[in-house]
Amino acid sequence: MSIIEQILYKAEGDPGLGPAVWRVTDPRQLSGTPDVRRLDPRRIEEPPPSLTEEQRTALPAGRLTAANTRHPRHGEALDFVTPRPGKKRVHLLAVGDVGGTLLTALKLLGGDVISSVGVCDLNENAVARWTAEMGQIAWPWDYASLPEVEAVGPDRLFDCDVFIFAATKAVPAVGSAVKDVRMAQLEANRPLVESFARRAREAGFRGLFIVLSDPVDPLCRAAWLASNLGPSGELDHLGLLPEQVQGFGLGVMNARAAYFAKRDPRFASFLTEGRTFGPHGRGLVAANSVARYDDELSRELTRLTLEANLRIRDLGFKPYVAPAVSSGAMQLLLTLRGQWHCGSVPLGGVWFGCRNRFTPWGLEVETLELPDALFARLRETERALHEIS
Repeated sequence: MSIIEQILYKAEGDPGLGPAVWRVTDPRQLSGTPDVRRLDPRRIEEPPPSLTEEQRTALPAGRLTAANTRHPRHGEALDFVTPRPGKKRVHLLAVGDVGGTLLTALKLLGGDVISSVGVCDLNENAVARWTAEMGQIAWPWDYASLPEVEAVGPDRLFDCDVFIFAATKAVPAVGSAVKDVRMAQLEANRPLVESFARRAREAGFRGLFIVLSDPVDPLCRAAWLASNLGPSGELDHLGLLPEQVQGFGLGVMNARAAYFAKRDPRFASFLTEGRTFGPHGRGLVAANSVARYDDELSRELTRLTLEANLRIRDLGFKPYVAPAVSSGAMQLLLTLRGQWHCGSVPLGGVWFGCRNRFTPWGLEVETLELPDALFARLRETERALHEIS
């Protein structure tokens, strides 16, 4: 889509609370703090600003782009939403359990949107193993249809269109007494993601910075913040754009909710009317239906979804296959195709999981008329994420 078709609205707001550029689908999204109320603009109390005739015409046509002029890089953000055409180069940091499974899925499924995948890991033998294994996967007599996989050094890590952070320092062992595995990883993984976010700033990285490691949502904010601190520690907003950072953790929670909905007719409405919101972990909200929301039923579905990974651990295995594919590979491919996907996006200063997509007019979040009881749960999750961050 040509950038000429963008109609611009110049907004003003705190550059750290939401996207620098976003697609406007409701005039109320131009008012107030860009928090979870953007998911249901009816909840925004502030009156929408006046629009020009051109802007009013562009709004229902989906061509209105808002740019936060208080963000020092909002001009570059407009370029970010109109990436160059063609297949994308993806770089993956760490090929452990999650990274290796993700890599396999991208190799098999990503030929239409991915040109190549570069892998980087401290373990050189792991890199050699995975590049060889992936190089030996091919359709007979159609040897160029799948993405190439190659080793990439730390000095070239951000020479790509998409960077995936799948590294981790600590994963509690199967059978350990740790109840909240994701939060146990926060303190260990935060310095790691911060160091690579600073490298992204130094490299002038202009692609997508995807966080796949746990806990996804707090690590997204940590990465964004670290990349936007200047030499003296001041917040200068010259690093990664808020919308450049996205967390991929909600996809598997959505798939897990669907898993239970297929097996219990009480939850069947989720398959056609349901949604998942929030983080990959505590605070998740699995709604049985948006139109016919049942709070008690939804809370039970949420509990089952949250505990699904524990059932795999009870069997003696680490639950990494479904997250790597449902949260990682599938959501990335949907993202690169410009389609709706599950991901954590910047809303009100935290990264909040919801249905969203990248468009030539900016990041777009799905807007719905949310029942009061459901919206109250989203507000509760938003407050909890602020406390963690």
